[in-house]
Amino acid sequence: MGQLRTPERRLGARILGIGVYRPTRIVGHDDMPARVDAGDTGDASDAGTHGRSGVVSRRVAGPDETVVTMAAEAARKAMAQSGAHPSEVDMVLLATMSFPGQAPAAATRVARLLGARSAGSLDIDAACSGFCYALGLADSLVRSGDARTVLVVGSEKMSDLVDPADRGAAFDFGDGAGAVVVGPSDVPGLGPVVWDSSGGRRHRIAHDLTWPAAPKAQPAAPEMFRWATRVVPELSRQALRKAGVEVADLAAFVPQQAGARIVDVAAASLGLAPHTVVAKDGVTAGDTSAAPIPLAIDRLLSQGTVSSGGLALLVGFGADLAHAAQVVTLP
Repeated sequence: MGQLRTPERRLGARILGIGVYRPTRIVGHDDMPARVDAGDTGDASDAGTHGRSGVVSRRVAGPDETVVTMAAEAARKAMAQSGAHPSEVDMVLLATMSFPGQAPAAATRVARLLGARSAGSLDIDAACSGFCYALGLADSLVRSGDARTVLVVGSEKMSDLVDPADRGAAFDFGDGAGAVVVGPSDVPGLGPVVWDSSGGRRHRIAHDLTWPAAPKAQPAAPEMFRWATRVVPELSRQALRKAGVEVADLAAFVPQQAGARIVDVAAASLGLAPHTVVAKDGVTAGDTSAAPIPLAIDRLLSQGTVSSGGLALLVGFGADLAHAAQVVTLP
């Protein structure tokens, strides 16, 4: 009887390149529809909404800027930076919750646009934690030897989901895409992923309506704030322990851009060192669900706020209170 052959395992994987796509249209509070509901507080002003979420503007995609096209543009930039050719891509993992189709997956369309004809492809619908979930899977695929080059993309067109008259969501969410290329490394550049989900809490933050009905994202801000400010620091400490690094080793803390207050409280609870940069790309991008983490990393690197080779703690959390975190070496 023949014996099955398994791929040669690798010591580690790392991020080889990063790329993003930001829609051209910038929407400030003054540009929001006049019918936006002020809700229970009666305050839909710039000061009121900025004080709660920290968002002052967001990118809103146009008709020709779709989940697939934005993902492909971000992926092309990541591949160019890494030097990866489309024929070398073994797997495309696309994290998204806003793609309107059921089948085939959006990832297959992204692979086709990129010319990655021999790549496997699949969508990951873990909402705001989707990018971290996909990055954890990419790490496993590369280290196991089942893939050499994996493209990880987070792409969202939240403007297709959010009711523009819903103050609780319209002010917070934005559109955009970010991508990284993951490949083998002699020294691990992706720490172990820590992930979990609080099943049964789907009412806390969800998109309940099916396509093509008029959809509406349903965040529960006070409950989400209490949960996130408790769980994010706990999750972060677990990721640090599993990676074998200390808080003081971090060059950057890149959490889900789910509101400035959550980010500030989580950062304070972790006791970050003075040199650790806290990503706040959401101030001008909004919460882009599966995309804010790569968008924020790219912003930090492009502005020179952090340097290649530094350690960053990534934390994604959101719908159904699914969450994931890992420490990575910046590309």
